[in-house]
Amino acid sequence: MAEKHGSLSINSENIFPIIKKWLYSDHDIFYRELISNGCDAITKLKKLDVMGEYSLPEGYKPEIRVIVNPEEKTLKFIDNGIGMTAEEVEEYINQIAFSGATDFIEKYKDKSDDNQIIGHFGLGFYSAFMVADEVHIDTLSFKDGAVPVHWECDGGTEFEMEDGTWDQVGTQITLFLNEDCLQFCNEYKASEVIQKYCSFMPVEIFLSRENTPETQTIDEAEKLDTDEVLETIQPEKKEDDKEEDGEKPVRLKIKKRPSMMNDIHPLWSKSPSECTKEDYIEFYRKVFQDYKEPLFWIHLNMDYPFNLKGILYFPKINMEYESIEGTIKLYNNQVFIADNIKEVIPEFLMLLKGVIDCPDLPLNVSRSALQNDGFVKKISDYITKKVADKLAGMCKTDREEYEKYWDDISPFVKFGCLKDDKFCEKMTDYILFKNLDGKYMTLPDCLEVNKVDPDETENSAVDENGEKVEAEVVEEPSSAENSEENGEEEKKEKTIYYATDLKVQSQYVNMFKQAKMDAVVLPDQIDQPFINQLEMKNEGIKFQRIDADLTDTFKAKTSKKAQEELEAQSEEIQKLVRKALKNDKLTVKIEKLKNKKVSSVLTISEQSRRMQDMMKMYAMNGMDMGMLGGEGETLVLNASHPLVQYVLDHKDDADNKNENLICEQLYDLAKLQQGPLDAEAMTKFVTRSNDIMVALTQ
Repeated sequence: MAEKHGSLSINSENIFPIIKKWLYSDHDIFYRELISNGCDAITKLKKLDVMGEYSLPEGYKPEIRVIVNPEEKTLKFIDNGIGMTAEEVEEYINQIAFSGATDFIEKYKDKSDDNQIIGHFGLGFYSAFMVADEVHIDTLSFKDGAVPVHWECDGGTEFEMEDGTWDQVGTQITLFLNEDCLQFCNEYKASEVIQKYCSFMPVEIFLSRENTPETQTIDEAEKLDTDEVLETIQPEKKEDDKEEDGEKPVRLKIKKRPSMMNDIHPLWSKSPSECTKEDYIEFYRKVFQDYKEPLFWIHLNMDYPFNLKGILYFPKINMEYESIEGTIKLYNNQVFIADNIKEVIPEFLMLLKGVIDCPDLPLNVSRSALQNDGFVKKISDYITKKVADKLAGMCKTDREEYEKYWDDISPFVKFGCLKDDKFCEKMTDYILFKNLDGKYMTLPDCLEVNKVDPDETENSAVDENGEKVEAEVVEEPSSAENSEENGEEEKKEKTIYYATDLKVQSQYVNMFKQAKMDAVVLPDQIDQPFINQLEMKNEGIKFQRIDADLTDTFKAKTSKKAQEELEAQSEEIQKLVRKALKNDKLTVKIEKLKNKKVSSVLTISEQSRRMQDMMKMYAMNGMDMGMLGGEGETLVLNASHPLVQYVLDHKDDADNKNENLICEQLYDLAKLQQGPLDAEAMTKFVTRSNDIMVALTQ
């Protein structure tokens, strides 16, 4: 049986340098830690007052003062909080990782809520030694008869402690900065770091420079909001002053006040009913330095089963020129932790801008990262749910406003559907698609197929020149007829047609409109994986690009015998076209289309196109299935068009020089309806077009 020994021992001479060097990843974070300690000291004192164990002095104003002194290379952090006795300094400062905050919470756990206490680990104070060669503490406890304490340490394991001279309840910590960190006693650097970490801490923070004269004379233009004007000094005008020199500025005699660095009541801490539109926009601009107005926002306010508050903004993004990465700032009790912590913020919401404050977050000892905790996943799920609820609510109750925002928010929603199954399930019925007429439709709307009245179709179908075209009577399948006879609801069509570029695919768009068919427009790169996701999540729904196939809707009515003749001719023409194009993979068909102005159409099966898109996405161009005659590509020639009829009539002519020319032209014309030709093909097309026009003049 294993023998038990005493407890592990820790050598402070070894552990202290490790704490100083590795406790925090960013050295400027010592500002946050020391100011947080001051906030906790003030919070404790106020709680004691509430519990009746201490009476705050009349006119008490809680505050933390940060004083920089570049000449002396020092930094001071002063709070008017609870202070410490010599015994407490011995306990909280001289014992590494003994938390005064935790001790206070335990002592008063039956009387006080601990949600406002920031510190938990008892290590934040030691961050001072990352930048300082020496640290002094001067403190006076709130307790009656308390004696001030002076403590100092040079970063080693030895310290000095004696009675001090500090004469006000609270604590002053003085840092004597090392030569590598002198930037931290620069007033502008100090302001930058304090605003980074402490902009919303719950106690007022003031920054000043030591030995700055209280009374100064400055130009009126230099006055700050924090300056108190004691006297206005009008400029003296002398006789020899020249008018062209302009008027001299008014001078002010001011009493210089420290600059307040934070907002102790951030907008997210308020109830949504207390906040106006102007408040949300002003807060957004202040925090994110973005002067474009956000589209809308979601105010999170939750007390159970965990405490979480925050505001998420949907920014307006120029997808073409800007990065779409947003910024979500994470706070813990109004103390800044980090940007975009992926454990809390779902990946797709990283595209947003916002703030989230959650005092219940399980942070590590440096408060810069999260512990791996299932609780964090619950927070993430809650945020996702609130976003989905907000968007769904807008769609249901304010559809017009929702449509106005849709083009801007669709990247968020589509990315979210790809990344989060639950979000996808919640949003499926509230995703919008724009149809060929620019009208927004939900997925259920897209699945609604209106019956086409045969008489109306025959009377109204026209080509692009306004001429009537032969129309087809739409015959319902027998199963549908049986359903109607039995009183059952007719099954809805599950195919949703889509276009990716209305200009390039204009020929197909016109054919769809003439046939009174509709399609949705999916122009973005994210749309292809997005519709794949929708097909997987919604059984029976199929998306098909408008140029993937020609349905019977676009074909003219023909007799059975005429159709058999077309099929027989297709085999002959396919050989002819393949030979002319030197492409033995191309499928060629002859169909009689309603629109006689269309000579040729190229279709690529949906499956083949998606495979090509996937290959392009992964830069597998060497494996491309080939837009030039690849598998799945079909050239449909319109038997009603004169050019095609010419090919049919002269297919047996041995000496026909125009045959190859026309076949190549028909193919390129069809290709141009799907996208630009490559450089070589375009050169040949232009040359061939010129040859054809020259031939017409002879």
